[in-house]
Amino acid sequence: MNYRTDLAIENKEMIDESNKGKKVEIPGVEVDVDQYDSDVKVTRIKVADEAGSRTMGKPIGNYITIEVTDLVDGEEEVKATAVKALTAELSKLVKFHNKLKVLVIGLGNEMVTPDSLGPCTVSKVKVTRHMFIITGAEADEDAGCVSALIPGVMYTTGMESAELIRSAVDIAKPEVVIAVDALAARNIDRISSTIQITDTGISPGSGTGNMRKDLTEKSLGTKVVAIGVPTVIDSKTLILDNLSGYLKKPAEAEKHIEKNGHSMIVTTTDIDQVITDFSEVIANGINNTLHPGIYSS
Repeated sequence: MNYRTDLAIENKEMIDESNKGKKVEIPGVEVDVDQYDSDVKVTRIKVADEAGSRTMGKPIGNYITIEVTDLVDGEEEVKATAVKALTAELSKLVKFHNKLKVLVIGLGNEMVTPDSLGPCTVSKVKVTRHMFIITGAEADEDAGCVSALIPGVMYTTGMESAELIRSAVDIAKPEVVIAVDALAARNIDRISSTIQITDTGISPGSGTGNMRKDLTEKSLGTKVVAIGVPTVIDSKTLILDNLSGYLKKPAEAEKHIEKNGHSMIVTTTDIDQVITDFSEVIANGINNTLHPGIYSS
């Protein structure tokens, strides 16, 4: 069964399910789990070689999943712990030093709620590059030199996001690009509970099914760290996954859905609050990581 998901942890879960629910040790894949507290769990999946990449269906690299219980409209303590976890994990991939330059990209369409995570997050990120230019400073012990860009979507700009981002990279010359975008999940519960961080880059629009050119170290010439939250689920995936125990011929059901064009992208009724709360957590984590002398986790 072809379940659509952008989450490495769900790919691993599907491999385990195919083994009658028993956890599978995959050659070339390392899995490590930490529990920050009862509400926040971190799963680190490292795809170390080509064999692991083929099995997982993911490029070689690190995939960090932060699962948070009751983040949306939840207690401030839960959000604070989520920020702490995200800061700790992001800081391992983007190490602060006094000459750090970072470009933060908010991918997506701010006019479409499930696709607005990137723009909403970047609007809350502390941008400092102009201060470095005005003062002529080349280094700072407290804050990184941070630029930001919300490239919009092709139907409003007429340009590929990747084209605009490459131009911004040429201008800002960052050591790292942090790209924030909406993702797609297999499990509807992930939409209000999950953040994924990866150092393998990202395909803009993957969450909403409008795939554009990849943003990777190869395409941009600089390291790319992607932060995403699943905000949508493919209706075919939702139907087939929830009815998997009741369908006698799941493959035929899948073909029927595809043939009759019944597949669509869906989201939850509280997606407005999901975007608000998760964008705040991610922005705080980015600010803590890039400006440790100004912000603290």
